[in-house]
Formats: sequence, C-alpha cells, structure tokens
Amino acid sequence: MPRPQKCRFVCGLPENAVFVPHCCNADNLIEVVMTVDEYEVIRLIDYVNYTQEECADKMKIARTTVQGIYDGARKKIADVLVNGKKLSISGGEYKVCEKLEGGCEECPYARCRKLEKVNKEDI
Repeated sequence: MPRPQKCRFVCGLPENAVFVPHCCNADNLIEVVMTVDEYEVIRLIDYVNYTQEECADKMKIARTTVQGIYDGARKKIADVLVNGKKLSISGGEYKVCEKLEGGCEECPYARCRKLEKVNKEDI
C-alpha cells in the first residue's frame, strides 16, 4: 500500500488561475491542469529564488518531493508554451498558510493585504 500524501503548505492561491494563448478561442483548447502545490513550487523556486531546500522547509515537505513537483510543473509549463494549450491552476493536496491572517513577513500575499489596509485607513 502506498504512503499517504502529505499535505503541502502554500502561502496563497494564485490571483490568475487560467491562462490562454492570445490567438486562440479558449473553449477549443486542450487544457493542462497545474495543481496549486505545483504553482507554489514554481513561485518559490523561480520567482522568489528559494533553493529546493528552502522551498521544502516553507511547504513542510521533503526536498525530494519538491524536486518531483518542480519537474512535473516545468513539463506542464513547457507543454502549454510550446503547444499553445490552456493552463488552469486548481486542485492538489494543500493547505493555505495559517500565518497569512497574522501577516507572514515572507509572504507576498500578506504584504499586499497590509498595504491594502494602510491605503483604506488613509481614505
């Protein structure tokens, strides 16, 4: 019997969860689904510039698991770009970071919320 999948922690859900090529009708495209945890690994490693080890610590999973998720996510992104497919981000085994509500300093989503609160108070 396989080991149960460990829940992965993510800082937040993507604001844009569907991407389509500009030249095509989205209804007729083949869809590639990227899970939320795959999105989070891509965000942490390629956008935030974390190492795989730092990403694993943040998501509370093994580094080898991060490597597997990262490889799969990159293949999906390549398929979307090369073959002009629709990309949707949804699903997966994940839990949104509990520190979000308190304002996790490392989390870009928390910073956005803090800025929104400051701006609303100025009005």
